[in-house]
Amino acid sequence: MTLLNAIILGIIQGIGEFLPISSSGHLLFVPWLFNWEYQDSLTFDVALHVGTLIAVLAFFWKDWFILIKDGLTKGIKTFEGKMFWCLVVASIPGAIAGALLDEVAENVFRGPLMPIILACSLAIMGILLFFADRYGKQERDYEKMTFLDTLLIGISQAFAVIPGTSRSGVTMTMARALGVTREAAAKFSFLLSTPIIAGAALYKFVLKPDELAMGELFSLPCIVGVLTAMVVGFLSIAFLMKYLKKSNFNVFVIYRVVIAVILVVTYIIRVK
Repeated sequence: MTLLNAIILGIIQGIGEFLPISSSGHLLFVPWLFNWEYQDSLTFDVALHVGTLIAVLAFFWKDWFILIKDGLTKGIKTFEGKMFWCLVVASIPGAIAGALLDEVAENVFRGPLMPIILACSLAIMGILLFFADRYGKQERDYEKMTFLDTLLIGISQAFAVIPGTSRSGVTMTMARALGVTREAAAKFSFLLSTPIIAGAALYKFVLKPDELAMGELFSLPCIVGVLTAMVVGFLSIAFLMKYLKKSNFNVFVIYRVVIAVILVVTYIIRVK
């Protein structure tokens, strides 16, 4: 892998992890689309996710400090304490789905039909996001989210195991369908990404280290990719939080559908 490849993939991860466009999908189809001559690396993918984990922790460190402090000392007596435990419970469905479908995600979804699977996921999730955002009410901000809201959003996160669905996309879609405001949907999605990304990385490093090439983690392209994902991820969070104060999700819906069409057309041309 060249440094240019690493930087491009780092940018893709930093943008795709937090904007509702699917980082996993982009990490798969961009090299395929442009015929990059390098072997797809699970180790590099995991490392890039660590970069975005650092980004979300850096952006929301004050929130996490209060959430953890109140959650462990005051329980559900304060909003922050209650939200901490809501985040814990909401993370469970995604963690279970990730563990159970790990092999499917790494084998089936990376097979010959990968472009078609990605195209379907991108388009379907984009359409669902459009309708949820269009018809979902803007009635509850972050401080008024209920336990049921967070639980349903957590359950929806389990579908993110399918590349192209987008973890942030599916959680924001569910939040908007439940009447959570756009800003609140984004903030909760970002906070919820913290334990799921951390858990996925620990799962690979601790329980399945044989699937990773540990030496690759200390290569220059990997280090550069992680740093790029970290910086771009931080900027992406800041951008979306500001963008959603005045705008809707339509631009991301259009983008997802356009990319889906490009994938299908490219696949048909190459098959012929």
